[in-house]
Amino acid sequence: MTPATMRAVLLSEPTPAEQVRLTEVPIPQIRPGWVLVKVKAFGLNHSEQILRLSEIRAAYINKPIIPGIECAGEIADPSDSRFQQGEQVVAFMGGMGRSFHGSYAEYALLPASRVFSIRTDLSWTEMAAVPETYFTAWGSLFECLDLKKEDTLLIRGGTCALGYAAIQLAKVVGCHVIATTHRESKLARLENADEAILDAGTLVGTLHGVTKALELVGPKTLRDTLQCMEKGGIVCNTGILGGIYALNGFDPIKEIPNGVYLTGFFSNFPTQQTVESIFSLIACHHLEPAVGAIYAFSDIGRALSDMDNHKVDGKIVVRVDHENN
Repeated sequence: MTPATMRAVLLSEPTPAEQVRLTEVPIPQIRPGWVLVKVKAFGLNHSEQILRLSEIRAAYINKPIIPGIECAGEIADPSDSRFQQGEQVVAFMGGMGRSFHGSYAEYALLPASRVFSIRTDLSWTEMAAVPETYFTAWGSLFECLDLKKEDTLLIRGGTCALGYAAIQLAKVVGCHVIATTHRESKLARLENADEAILDAGTLVGTLHGVTKALELVGPKTLRDTLQCMEKGGIVCNTGILGGIYALNGFDPIKEIPNGVYLTGFFSNFPTQQTVESIFSLIACHHLEPAVGAIYAFSDIGRALSDMDNHKVDGKIVVRVDHENN
Protein backbone atom coordinates (compact mmCIF):
# COMPACT_ATOMS: atom_id res chain seq x y z
CA MET A 1 0.00 0.00 0.00
CA THR A 2 1.32 3.44 -0.95
CA PRO A 3 1.88 5.66 2.12
CA ALA A 4 0.39 9.16 2.42
CA THR A 5 3.66 11.08 2.60
CA MET A 6 7.18 10.78 1.22
CA ARG A 7 10.64 12.29 1.56
CA ALA A 8 11.69 14.70 -1.17
CA VAL A 9 13.98 17.61 -1.97
CA LEU A 10 11.92 20.76 -2.45
CA LEU A 11 13.53 23.92 -3.84
CA SER A 12 12.22 27.49 -4.04
CA GLU A 13 15.43 29.51 -4.34
CA PRO A 14 19.11 29.07 -5.16
CA THR A 15 20.43 26.45 -2.76
CA PRO A 16 24.03 25.31 -2.24
CA ALA A 17 24.50 21.59 -1.75
CA GLU A 18 25.23 21.83 1.97
CA GLN A 19 21.81 23.42 2.53
CA VAL A 20 19.81 20.75 0.70
CA ARG A 21 17.51 18.84 3.07
CA LEU A 22 14.87 16.15 2.73
CA THR A 23 11.34 17.33 3.44
CA GLU A 24 8.20 15.33 4.21
CA VAL A 25 5.55 16.08 1.57
CA PRO A 26 2.29 14.46 0.42
CA ILE A 27 2.58 11.78 -2.23
CA PRO A 28 1.14 13.17 -5.50
CA GLN A 29 -2.43 12.26 -6.39
CA ILE A 30 -2.80 10.21 -9.56
CA ARG A 31 -4.58 11.70 -12.55
CA PRO A 32 -5.36 10.59 -16.12
CA GLY A 33 -2.39 10.45 -18.45
CA TRP A 34 0.09 10.32 -15.57
CA VAL A 35 1.59 7.41 -13.64
CA LEU A 36 2.99 7.19 -10.13
CA VAL A 37 6.51 5.76 -10.06
CA LYS A 38 8.12 4.39 -6.92
CA VAL A 39 11.64 5.71 -7.33
CA LYS A 40 14.37 3.16 -6.64
CA ALA A 41 17.37 5.21 -7.76
CA PHE A 42 18.22 8.31 -9.75
CA GLY A 43 21.32 9.79 -11.36
CA LEU A 44 22.61 13.30 -10.79
CA ASN A 45 23.09 15.64 -13.73
CA HIS A 46 24.85 18.92 -14.46
CA SER A 47 21.56 20.49 -15.58
CA GLU A 48 20.14 19.88 -12.09
CA GLN A 49 23.10 21.76 -10.63
CA ILE A 50 22.31 24.69 -12.92
CA LEU A 51 18.68 24.60 -11.78
CA ARG A 52 19.59 24.43 -8.09
CA LEU A 53 22.16 27.21 -8.14
CA SER A 54 20.70 29.73 -10.59
CA GLU A 55 17.89 28.65 -12.96
CA ILE A 56 15.50 28.23 -10.02
CA ARG A 57 15.06 32.03 -10.19
CA ALA A 58 13.44 31.82 -13.63
CA ALA A 59 9.74 32.57 -13.88
CA TYR A 60 9.10 29.44 -15.99
CA ILE A 61 10.16 27.13 -13.12
CA ASN A 62 7.06 26.04 -11.19
CA LYS A 63 8.18 26.64 -7.59
CA PRO A 64 8.53 25.01 -5.20
CA ILE A 65 9.93 22.26 -7.38
CA ILE A 66 11.27 18.76 -6.75
CA PRO A 67 14.32 18.58 -9.04
CA GLY A 68 15.60 15.55 -10.93
CA ILE A 69 15.41 14.81 -14.65
CA GLU A 70 15.62 11.00 -14.53
CA CYS A 71 14.96 7.92 -12.41
CA ALA A 72 14.65 4.17 -12.35
CA GLY A 73 11.82 2.52 -10.46
CA GLU A 74 8.57 0.61 -10.64
CA ILE A 75 4.98 1.55 -11.35
CA ALA A 76 3.13 2.19 -8.09
CA ASP A 77 -0.12 3.31 -9.79
CA PRO A 78 -0.59 3.01 -13.57
CA SER A 79 -3.74 5.15 -13.67
CA ASP A 80 -5.24 4.82 -17.17
CA SER A 81 -1.91 4.03 -18.89
CA ARG A 82 -0.61 0.92 -20.65
CA PHE A 83 1.62 0.08 -17.67
CA GLN A 84 1.04 -2.56 -15.00
CA GLN A 85 1.56 -2.11 -11.28
CA GLY A 86 5.06 -3.23 -10.33
CA GLU A 87 6.41 -2.89 -13.87
CA GLN A 88 10.10 -1.95 -14.09
CA VAL A 89 10.61 1.44 -15.76
CA VAL A 90 12.92 4.37 -16.34
CA ALA A 91 11.75 7.94 -16.84
CA PHE A 92 13.55 11.04 -17.98
CA MET A 93 13.33 14.48 -19.55
CA GLY A 94 10.26 16.13 -21.08
CA GLY A 95 10.02 18.71 -18.30
CA MET A 96 10.91 16.54 -15.28
CA GLY A 97 12.20 18.64 -12.42
CA ARG A 98 11.34 21.93 -14.11
CA SER A 99 7.80 22.00 -15.52
CA PHE A 100 6.63 19.39 -13.00
CA HIS A 101 8.12 17.59 -10.00
CA GLY A 102 11.06 15.31 -10.74
CA SER A 103 12.92 12.40 -9.23
CA TYR A 104 14.54 13.66 -6.00
CA ALA A 105 11.73 11.92 -4.10
CA GLU A 106 10.48 8.53 -3.01
CA TYR A 107 7.63 8.76 -5.53
CA ALA A 108 7.26 10.74 -8.76
CA LEU A 109 4.04 11.52 -10.63
CA LEU A 110 5.07 11.58 -14.29
CA PRO A 111 3.42 11.84 -17.70
CA ALA A 112 3.03 8.33 -19.09
CA SER A 113 4.77 9.50 -22.26
CA ARG A 114 7.99 10.17 -20.28
CA VAL A 115 8.04 6.67 -18.74
CA PHE A 116 9.59 3.68 -20.51
CA SER A 117 9.24 -0.01 -19.75
CA ILE A 118 12.56 -1.81 -19.33
CA ARG A 119 13.68 -5.43 -19.33
CA THR A 120 17.17 -5.70 -17.91
CA ASP A 121 19.30 -7.65 -15.47
CA LEU A 122 20.99 -4.47 -14.28
CA SER A 123 20.59 -3.45 -10.64
CA TRP A 124 18.50 -0.39 -9.79
CA THR A 125 21.61 1.74 -9.33
CA GLU A 126 23.06 0.56 -12.64
CA MET A 127 19.73 1.23 -14.36
CA ALA A 128 19.67 4.74 -12.92
CA ALA A 129 23.03 5.51 -14.54
CA VAL A 130 21.67 4.83 -18.02
CA PRO A 131 18.66 6.95 -19.12
CA GLU A 132 19.79 10.53 -19.68
CA THR A 133 23.50 9.79 -20.01
CA TYR A 134 23.35 6.93 -22.49
CA PHE A 135 20.45 8.41 -24.44
CA THR A 136 22.46 11.60 -24.91
CA ALA A 137 25.56 9.66 -25.95
CA TRP A 138 23.50 7.48 -28.29
CA GLY A 139 21.75 10.42 -29.94
CA SER A 140 24.94 12.44 -30.28
CA LEU A 141 26.99 9.62 -31.79
CA PHE A 142 24.45 7.90 -34.00
CA GLU A 143 21.73 10.44 -34.81
CA CYS A 144 23.94 13.51 -35.12
CA LEU A 145 27.42 12.23 -35.97
CA ASP A 146 26.38 9.09 -37.90
CA LEU A 147 29.38 7.36 -36.32
CA LYS A 148 31.00 4.57 -38.36
CA LYS A 149 33.78 2.06 -37.76
CA GLU A 150 36.13 3.92 -40.09
CA ASP A 151 35.80 7.22 -38.16
CA THR A 152 38.29 8.86 -35.85
CA LEU A 153 36.23 10.36 -33.04
CA LEU A 154 37.36 13.19 -30.79
CA ILE A 155 35.53 13.37 -27.45
CA ARG A 156 36.35 16.69 -25.87
CA GLY A 157 35.68 16.51 -22.13
CA GLY A 158 35.87 12.73 -21.81
CA THR A 159 36.07 12.41 -18.03
CA CYS A 160 32.42 13.07 -17.29
CA ALA A 161 29.69 10.43 -17.10
CA LEU A 162 28.56 11.28 -20.64
CA GLY A 163 32.14 11.06 -21.87
CA TYR A 164 32.63 7.60 -20.39
CA ALA A 165 29.35 6.41 -21.93
CA ALA A 166 30.31 7.85 -25.32
CA ILE A 167 33.68 6.07 -25.21
CA GLN A 168 31.91 2.78 -24.45
CA LEU A 169 29.45 3.15 -27.32
CA ALA A 170 32.10 4.32 -29.78
CA LYS A 171 34.32 1.35 -29.01
CA VAL A 172 31.37 -0.97 -29.63
CA VAL A 173 31.22 0.56 -33.13
CA GLY A 174 34.95 -0.07 -33.49
CA CYS A 175 36.15 3.41 -34.41
CA HIS A 176 39.33 5.12 -33.20
CA VAL A 177 38.63 7.25 -30.13
CA ILE A 178 40.61 10.25 -28.92
CA ALA A 179 39.40 11.56 -25.56
CA THR A 180 40.54 14.66 -23.69
CA THR A 181 40.60 15.97 -20.15
CA HIS A 182 41.88 19.27 -18.77
CA ARG A 183 43.17 17.57 -15.63
CA GLU A 184 46.41 15.57 -15.86
CA SER A 185 45.35 13.48 -12.85
CA LYS A 186 42.40 12.14 -14.86
CA LEU A 187 44.28 10.97 -17.95
CA ALA A 188 44.40 7.43 -16.55
CA ARG A 189 40.58 7.46 -16.41
CA LEU A 190 40.52 7.52 -20.21
CA GLU A 191 42.12 4.10 -20.51
CA ASN A 192 39.29 2.77 -22.68
CA ALA A 193 39.99 5.37 -25.36
CA ASP A 194 42.66 4.73 -27.97
CA GLU A 195 44.33 8.03 -27.14
CA ALA A 196 44.09 10.19 -24.02
CA ILE A 197 45.11 13.84 -24.40
CA LEU A 198 45.62 16.61 -21.87
CA ASP A 199 43.57 19.57 -23.07
CA ALA A 200 44.88 23.03 -22.21
CA GLY A 201 42.20 24.70 -24.32
CA THR A 202 43.83 24.61 -27.75
CA LEU A 203 44.09 21.43 -29.81
CA VAL A 204 44.25 22.83 -33.33
CA GLY A 205 47.44 21.73 -35.07
CA THR A 206 48.00 18.82 -32.67
CA LEU A 207 45.45 16.35 -34.10
CA HIS A 208 45.17 14.75 -37.50
CA GLY A 209 42.52 12.65 -39.18
CA VAL A 210 39.59 13.61 -36.94
CA THR A 211 36.36 12.97 -38.85
CA LYS A 212 33.81 13.24 -36.01
CA ALA A 213 33.87 15.22 -32.78
CA LEU A 214 31.66 15.14 -29.69
CA GLU A 215 32.04 18.53 -28.01
CA LEU A 216 31.18 18.21 -24.31
CA VAL A 217 33.10 21.25 -23.05
CA GLY A 218 30.81 23.35 -25.24
CA PRO A 219 31.07 26.90 -26.57
CA LYS A 220 34.26 27.50 -24.58
CA THR A 221 36.25 25.23 -26.94
CA LEU A 222 33.88 24.82 -29.90
CA ARG A 223 35.73 27.21 -32.20
CA ASP A 224 38.96 25.29 -31.62
CA THR A 225 37.27 21.92 -32.16
CA LEU A 226 35.87 23.06 -35.51
CA GLN A 227 39.39 23.90 -36.67
CA CYS A 228 40.61 20.39 -35.75
CA MET A 229 38.34 18.63 -38.25
CA GLU A 230 39.14 17.02 -41.56
CA LYS A 231 37.11 18.22 -44.53
CA GLY A 232 33.73 16.48 -44.44
CA GLY A 233 33.95 16.10 -40.67
CA ILE A 234 31.05 16.68 -38.28
CA VAL A 235 31.08 18.33 -34.86
CA CYS A 236 28.20 17.67 -32.45
CA ASN A 237 27.95 20.19 -29.61
CA THR A 238 26.21 18.42 -26.76
CA GLY A 239 27.75 19.54 -23.46
CA ILE A 240 28.42 22.79 -21.61
CA LEU A 241 31.07 21.64 -19.14
CA GLY A 242 33.10 24.77 -19.82
CA GLY A 243 30.46 26.93 -18.15
CA ILE A 244 29.90 29.06 -21.27
CA TYR A 245 26.44 28.55 -22.72
CA ALA A 246 26.45 30.61 -25.93
CA LEU A 247 28.87 31.96 -28.53
CA ASN A 248 28.66 35.73 -28.65
CA GLY A 249 29.78 37.15 -31.98
CA PHE A 250 30.02 33.74 -33.60
CA ASP A 251 30.38 34.09 -37.37
CA PRO A 252 29.44 30.75 -38.95
CA ILE A 253 30.71 31.74 -42.39
CA LYS A 254 34.21 32.48 -41.13
CA GLU A 255 34.42 30.15 -38.14
CA ILE A 256 33.03 26.92 -39.57
CA PRO A 257 35.71 25.66 -41.99
CA ASN A 258 34.61 24.91 -45.54
CA GLY A 259 33.25 21.39 -45.77
CA VAL A 260 32.95 20.92 -41.99
CA TYR A 261 29.51 20.45 -40.43
CA LEU A 262 28.18 21.60 -37.06
CA THR A 263 25.19 20.08 -35.30
CA GLY A 264 23.92 19.66 -31.75
CA PHE A 265 21.93 17.14 -29.75
CA PHE A 266 19.01 18.07 -27.48
CA SER A 267 17.97 15.12 -25.32
CA ASN A 268 14.40 16.14 -24.53
CA PHE A 269 12.60 13.64 -26.78
CA PRO A 270 13.40 9.98 -25.93
CA THR A 271 11.24 7.19 -27.34
CA GLN A 272 10.44 3.67 -26.15
CA GLN A 273 12.19 2.23 -29.21
CA THR A 274 15.44 4.11 -28.56
CA VAL A 275 15.43 3.27 -24.85
CA GLU A 276 14.94 -0.42 -25.67
CA SER A 277 17.79 -0.26 -28.20
CA ILE A 278 20.14 1.26 -25.63
CA PHE A 279 19.43 -1.35 -22.96
CA SER A 280 19.64 -4.11 -25.57
CA LEU A 281 23.07 -2.91 -26.68
CA ILE A 282 24.27 -2.71 -23.08
CA ALA A 283 23.16 -6.30 -22.50
CA CYS A 284 24.47 -7.63 -25.81
CA HIS A 285 27.96 -6.21 -25.31
CA HIS A 286 28.03 -6.73 -21.53
CA LEU A 287 28.65 -3.05 -20.88
CA GLU A 288 28.84 -1.86 -17.30
CA PRO A 289 27.25 1.57 -16.81
CA ALA A 290 29.92 3.96 -15.56
CA VAL A 291 28.68 4.41 -11.97
CA GLY A 292 31.21 6.55 -10.16
CA ALA A 293 29.64 6.55 -6.70
CA ILE A 294 26.40 5.54 -4.97
CA TYR A 295 24.85 7.55 -2.13
CA ALA A 296 21.87 6.89 0.11
CA PHE A 297 18.93 9.27 -0.35
CA SER A 298 19.44 10.50 3.22
CA ASP A 299 22.93 11.59 2.12
CA ILE A 300 21.69 13.66 -0.85
CA GLY A 301 23.47 16.81 0.35
CA ARG A 302 26.89 15.13 0.26
CA ALA A 303 26.12 13.61 -3.14
CA LEU A 304 25.30 17.06 -4.53
CA SER A 305 28.37 18.61 -2.90
CA ASP A 306 30.63 15.95 -4.42
CA MET A 307 29.06 16.63 -7.83
CA ASP A 308 29.54 20.39 -7.43
CA ASN A 309 33.18 19.89 -6.47
CA HIS A 310 33.95 17.31 -9.19
CA LYS A 311 34.97 14.68 -6.64
CA VAL A 312 33.51 11.71 -8.53
CA ASP A 313 34.53 10.25 -11.88
CA GLY A 314 31.53 8.72 -13.64
CA LYS A 315 27.85 8.91 -12.85
CA ILE A 316 26.71 9.78 -9.33
CA VAL A 317 23.69 7.65 -8.43
CA VAL A 318 21.41 8.09 -5.42
CA ARG A 319 19.76 4.96 -4.04
CA VAL A 320 16.29 5.50 -2.58
CA ASP A 321 15.58 3.18 0.35
CA HIS A 322 11.94 3.64 1.26
CA GLU A 323 11.36 4.17 4.96
CA ASN A 324 7.60 3.62 5.00
CA ASN A 325 7.45 0.35 3.04
